[in-house]
Amino acid sequence: MTAGATSPATSTAPTTRQVWTRTRGIVLAVVLLLVTAVAIAVVRSQTRHGELDPRSADPNGSRAVAELLADRGVSTRVVTSLAAARSAAGPDTTLLVAVPDLLTHRQQDRLHSATASSGGRTVLVAAGSRSVERLAPGVAADPATSIGSTLAPDCALAAARRAGRADTGGIRYTTSRLDADSCYPSERLATLVRVPASSGNGDTVVLGAPDILLNDRLDEQGNASLALQLLGSRTHLVWYLPSLTDTSVTDTRDRESILDLLPSGWLWATLQLFVAAALAAFWRARRFGPLVPEKLPVAIRASETVEGRARLYRKADARDRAAAALRSTTRTRLAPLVGVPVAQAHAPEALLPALSAHLHGDGQAQHSLLFGPPPADDTALVSLTDQLDALEREVRRS
Repeated sequence: MTAGATSPATSTAPTTRQVWTRTRGIVLAVVLLLVTAVAIAVVRSQTRHGELDPRSADPNGSRAVAELLADRGVSTRVVTSLAAARSAAGPDTTLLVAVPDLLTHRQQDRLHSATASSGGRTVLVAAGSRSVERLAPGVAADPATSIGSTLAPDCALAAARRAGRADTGGIRYTTSRLDADSCYPSERLATLVRVPASSGNGDTVVLGAPDILLNDRLDEQGNASLALQLLGSRTHLVWYLPSLTDTSVTDTRDRESILDLLPSGWLWATLQLFVAAALAAFWRARRFGPLVPEKLPVAIRASETVEGRARLYRKADARDRAAAALRSTTRTRLAPLVGVPVAQAHAPEALLPALSAHLHGDGQAQHSLLFGPPPADDTALVSLTDQLDALEREVRRS
């Protein structure tokens, strides 16, 4: 083999068919996962359509409470932007924020600055730790939710005492405000908190669950009474449904990372899955000591081993590795026959001179035969095998 010869591309590179065969299981699993996710999203979008929307007559909507308020002279207006919600805040208005956790931190700060001194009432529905501390300073959400949903008021708030037992439940709250009303406790933590404004007649009501506002729960317990008293204390009710189309969400001064937008429960679940995967990998990869050879339960003929290995080489189209194995074995057998140590059998400068002196043959042809490039096709590989056998027989005869 000349110095300027270039080695052909390895024949062990997987073909397109082999890649597809190996990865089709993973691709199928990913496709099934995506289809399942889309199906779940479609089902949930149908079952949760219009949730907490005063225009929706669905079981999870709130049209019933809006109509009851209208009978009592309270107008209900739906807004979906932060600007409209802030401009509507006033002493004669109750502002209901449907899902406060959907607001960014900057949106929460701007909303609180508009409602803190407005003199009106702000009702936060199911506000979690992400939003309650900004929209209702002095109130904190407990990580554990309420076990029961129907609770007794157990507080001095007149609206709660008149309504009696109600389906509050949901998120539980603690407060450092001494003038706050903590109602409907679940395991000593309130599920409804009313915090008076620092100035004026306004206040903020934090409700742990939206159940008392839903169409299919309004006629149970004291839900209707409590909902009407909380939302009907002012002439106007502004129902704020945060929307992703709100221009304030894309404010360049308020960009948040995707981790900030994920609920804390998802982050903890991802961490637990990561730890479980690491432990599983450690368990599967552990070793209890060095490998111990074991005797085969049956004797396998050498011809079967050679045939099986040859089939593997052929399946992988690995003519280069097959030729390298044949040449290496031949060199190992030839070295002792021409007086070369086995340790130097694969060094051309040691083996070829001794072989040429033994056979008085062409050293260049022997070099190409024992150290040449891989064969180009199966026919060339068979020819190489015959030539190596012939060379070894000739050396043994001489």
